[in-house]
Amino acid sequence: MIRPEALLEVMLENREEVMHHNVIKRNISLDGFDRQVLVGARRAGKSYLLYGKIQELIAAGHAWDEIIYLNFEDERLAGMQLSDLNMILEVHASLSGKRPMLFLDEIQNIEGWEHFARRIADNKFTAYITGSNARMLSKDVGSVLGGRYIVREVFPMQFNEYMAINGVDPADRLLTATTASRGKLMGLFEEYFQFGGFPECATLSVKRDYLMSLYQKTFLGDIAARNKIENVFALRVLIRKLAESIKQPLSFTRATNIVASTGTKIGKSTVINYLSYATDAYLILPITNIADNLVDKVTNPKYYFIDNGIISLLALDIRTSLLENMVALKLLSTFGTKEEAVYFYNHGVEVDFYVPQTETAIQVCYTMNDAEGTFERETGALIKVQSRLSCRRNIVVTYSDEDIIEKDGVRIEIIPVWKFMLAPLLPPHP
Repeated sequence: MIRPEALLEVMLENREEVMHHNVIKRNISLDGFDRQVLVGARRAGKSYLLYGKIQELIAAGHAWDEIIYLNFEDERLAGMQLSDLNMILEVHASLSGKRPMLFLDEIQNIEGWEHFARRIADNKFTAYITGSNARMLSKDVGSVLGGRYIVREVFPMQFNEYMAINGVDPADRLLTATTASRGKLMGLFEEYFQFGGFPECATLSVKRDYLMSLYQKTFLGDIAARNKIENVFALRVLIRKLAESIKQPLSFTRATNIVASTGTKIGKSTVINYLSYATDAYLILPITNIADNLVDKVTNPKYYFIDNGIISLLALDIRTSLLENMVALKLLSTFGTKEEAVYFYNHGVEVDFYVPQTETAIQVCYTMNDAEGTFERETGALIKVQSRLSCRRNIVVTYSDEDIIEKDGVRIEIIPVWKFMLAPLLPPHP
């Protein structure tokens, strides 16, 4: 059990820590509802969203005697249990008689946290909670919280945010007006394309070093430590092979055989566990085949990564993989990671992405201008799938090609990826 004196010390020190940070502005606002749960990968910016909200409250005239901020990653809070959480309110009461607003960071470390979250919601406290485990989105947690919180997923920065933090206004209509402005835009996009959008990495000159540290310590280290994985080599091999296999479904059996081919003894059940751990940590994001039965949906998904920068660390000859991963991230950050939000289609014809909510089919192709029949293959798949899915919008995302074509009565938009990343995902074309 943690001592009240230790908790008080942490709470007081956190006040200075929060105000010390120069917060990176995001497109995500915490306004509109007084209780929210933010879930997403480590270093995606969840804590900064809390810092920003607290700084806004202080600037608006609120005082720290109305605010509690705790980060449960603080080693001084190690061993804290569900039964200790009410001490947070008791310690605050010893400092102030005012009703606090609670900002609870990385609360997934406390088993059963959702029961405390429900109680403070029932007592009408304002509360913002973050966590780095996708299990926080589970039906069990949702049933306990019972609609008392808005739950949202936080991804690394989108391209418009990346532009803004690097001093380029994404709303500037002159972005492509001159050769120089187009060159600046595409140079920034290429940087984002290769190294991704983790907020702390965005303005660093040595991005690869940051990403390597993030991957080794935060993702691999966290996954291995939290799940008591002893065969870390097998975990490394598995994740590397996932990075090399983007664009193709990867069954549990094939993944097991790939890892075993390196000379590592590993069973299918262990591989399944490792994939589950990596998914829970938001390192990888599975997408299923809408044409599959339930069993095949679970056992034969495509896997994408939370950020292009991680793929750049792990694989070679990856530009087509980076392109498809970037499109996947745009779709998943917009529509969510729940299975019914974004699919691929593979049943006699292959389509890279299908979004039921907007009835949109999307192909990803690095360039349409080659001699290998790419144009016919990509557009042909979109035409064939019309008889199998309701497709009111059809898109081919490329690296730089752009066009709108009408073929066999089907309107197909060919969009360069930088424009796709900046444009809102509109309702289907009438």
